[in-house]
Amino acid sequence: MQYHDLQLFVMQDCLAYGEKIAQKLGVTLSPYEERRFEDGEHKCRPLVSVRGNNVFVIASFYQDTSLSVNDKLCRFLFFVGALHDASAGSITAIIPYMCYARKDRKTQFRDPVTTRYIAQLFEAVGLNRIVTLDIHNLQAYQNAFRIHSDHLEARKLFVHYFASILGSEECTVLSPDAGGMYRAEKFRASLEHLIGRDISLGFMEKHRSKGQVWGETIAGNVKDKSVIVVDDLISTGGTLARAAKACISLEAHRVWVCATHGLFLSNAFEALSISEIGKIVVTDTVVHQNFSSHSAFEKKTTVLDTSSMWAKAILRIHQGGSLVELLQD
Repeated sequence: MQYHDLQLFVMQDCLAYGEKIAQKLGVTLSPYEERRFEDGEHKCRPLVSVRGNNVFVIASFYQDTSLSVNDKLCRFLFFVGALHDASAGSITAIIPYMCYARKDRKTQFRDPVTTRYIAQLFEAVGLNRIVTLDIHNLQAYQNAFRIHSDHLEARKLFVHYFASILGSEECTVLSPDAGGMYRAEKFRASLEHLIGRDISLGFMEKHRSKGQVWGETIAGNVKDKSVIVVDDLISTGGTLARAAKACISLEAHRVWVCATHGLFLSNAFEALSISEIGKIVVTDTVVHQNFSSHSAFEKKTTVLDTSSMWAKAILRIHQGGSLVELLQD
C-alpha cells in the first residue's frame, strides 16, 4: 500500500533498518543519491520530486566501521537541506539513536551544551519535526528543540518480553543509578500491571569523577529474586556488570539487564559476558555485525525489533493522528 503524499528516505548507513520499517509500513523507499568526491566532500540529493509531500528521513547516529557519528550527522544535515530546498511540504526526522544526547548540560566551566547545538543545526537546515526513541534526558531533549519534538519508548517491548519468561518468580526492577529511577519505576509499574503481582524497585549507588566510576551499594531487596537492571543505553558495560555482581553478592537468584540502545563500546562484550549476567536484552536501534565473534555474549543476548513501532508512528504522524497510544500500556 502506498500512502498519498508520504515519502520515506533512509540514509545509506542504516538501510537494512529502514527497509524493515518500510516493509511494515507497506511503502517503497524513495531513491536518493549519496556521492563522495575525491577530496572527501560529499553530496546527497533526492532522485524523485518531493514537492509538497510529507517526507520522513530515517537516520541513526552511532559510530560504525565505515562512518563516524559526525560523518553521519553531516550527511544527514545536508540531505535535509536539499529536501527543504526541493520544496518538501514537511520533513520529519526518524532518529532511533540520537547522538550527543548525554551532553545536555555543563558539568565543568566553559563546557558545551551539545544537545542544544544539535537542535539548532536541525532547525537551521529546515527540519520540521523530530522523533526519537528513549532519549537519555527527556527534559533536556524537549527543551532543546523549538521544532515539534516527539519521543517514543521501548518499554512495552521489554515488559512483554520479560513477562513471557519471568514465570512465577519474584522480581525486582533495579536502576543502575539514582538518576534512572523514574525510568525504572515506569518499567516496574508496567510489568507489575501486566503480570498482576507485586514487583519491588531498587537502585545502585553510582559516583563519577574525572572519568572514574564507582559505587556498589544496593538500595532495595534483591535476595532470592530475579533482578531486571533497566537502563537507556549500554556503552562499555561497566556499570551494568558492577550492578550484576553486587546483586549476586546479595544472593539474587539471577540478574538480567536490558537497555534500548546497545552501543557496546571498548571491551563491553567481555565485560558483559560474566556469569553474573544471565541475559542481555536490547533493541535493534544500533546494528552490530560482530556478535558472532563473541560466542558467550551472543548466546545470552536478545535483540528486540522496533520496526513495527516506527511504522505505526510514521503513519500516525502522516495522517495527523496521535502518538499517545504507542506510549500507553
